[in-house]
Amino acid sequence: MTTSVTTFEQDWAAWHSDREEYFRDPLGWVALTGLYWLTETDASVGDLPGVWRADDDTLHVTASTGDGLSVDGVVVDGTVALHPVEGAPGLLVAAGERRVEVIRRTGSVALRVHDPAAPTLASFGGIPTFAPDEKWRVSGTFTPYDSERTVTTAAVVEGLEHHHAGLGVIDFTLGNAPQQFVAFRGKADGFHILFTDETSGVSTYPACRSLAVGDADADGLVTLDFNRASNLPCALTDYATCPVAPPENRLTVAVEAGEKLPIR
Repeated sequence: MTTSVTTFEQDWAAWHSDREEYFRDPLGWVALTGLYWLTETDASVGDLPGVWRADDDTLHVTASTGDGLSVDGVVVDGTVALHPVEGAPGLLVAAGERRVEVIRRTGSVALRVHDPAAPTLASFGGIPTFAPDEKWRVSGTFTPYDSERTVTTAAVVEGLEHHHAGLGVIDFTLGNAPQQFVAFRGKADGFHILFTDETSGVSTYPACRSLAVGDADADGLVTLDFNRASNLPCALTDYATCPVAPPENRLTVAVEAGEKLPIR
């Protein structure tokens, strides 16, 4: 007997496929091969050409044309200065087929190396998940703060901090008990949730998973679909600087939905 696939299952399958395709990017997160923190002294970095140093807000890279480094298509011949922004996506230096991402985190500058020939990319087998189940789609009520608050969390890299725009709280019921999340501003719209639960460190990544939530309606109602609870990049690479969940978002129930701990 043929079992029909519901629209809910089709939508989830498309989301899951997009997630795996995102991580298969040949210059993406799974292609990272190193994370290097710089100092104010010129130094070689791994097997990269050139010499690199950084002060409070500027990266300086010195190379000759033969080294094959370029920025925005212009070959580096001498010293080039780049100004990475705190917490923002990195600036890119091309090194052959590789891309050197220049980032600034908690006042320090680092290089992340993306390599399409990375063994981790070649061996990437996808992201395991719990089976989708509509019982994990729940309604919640968003209550805004009087004004936006900066919420500081730690990171998976010791000594780093992340600063989030706290917009309010979302109250909902899960595991037959009232629950509440602090909601951060979403990347484009809606809300961004970082959370842990009783599966964290068991079948899911210990630091946190993330959940995108759409904008509240006129009555403050939102939908939380835990089937789309997502791994942050740090679950798939040792070279990310992801945040951890704030204490307020640590659920005391097992959310057996969404993405599981990847096999590495």
